[in-house]
Order: sequence, then C-alpha cells, then structure tokens
Amino acid sequence: MKGKKHSLEQIVKKLREADAMIAGGKTVGQVCQSLEISEQTLSRWRHQYGGMKSEEAKRLKELDEENKRLKKLLAEAELDKAILKEALRGNY
Repeated sequence: MKGKKHSLEQIVKKLREADAMIAGGKTVGQVCQSLEISEQTLSRWRHQYGGMKSEEAKRLKELDEENKRLKKLLAEAELDKAILKEALRGNY
C-alpha cells in the first residue's frame, strides 16, 4: 500500500501539530492516528526535520534541487571528458 507524499511544508506543519497535541496530553498513538501517519513516519520526520521552520524547509528543498542539477551537470561534463580522451587516443 503506497502512502501519501507530503511536501516539506506539510511535514513541518504536522510536526508542530504533533508537538502541540503531545503537550496537550495525547499519546503518540492518538497523535499519529489524528494526523493519519504511522509512528515510524513521525519518528523519521522528527529525526530529519525536527525543529525546522517552514522557511528552512523551503530552502532545504531548493538546495536539494540545485544539488541534483549540479550533479547532473558534473556527470555530463565527465562523460564529455571521457569521450574526448577516447577520441585523442584514436580509439574511436
């Protein structure tokens, strides 16, 4: 069964809601049930995004996208370099 895909902003919002509910006296199980997530998901989100603000989450997403783009550019450059080396050796 495939779960929902949450955006970083939604995750940060749900983490804040979970903290408020737990401070209000609800158990972790009740919190997870009301947020419609598993306890494992809540734990993973806390580990990855705990204490993060919405703006920080947006910035993290932007950095991840930029990192992905740069890695792709580097891979293409390395491929071009390998092709040129092969051509210079005369093994084409």
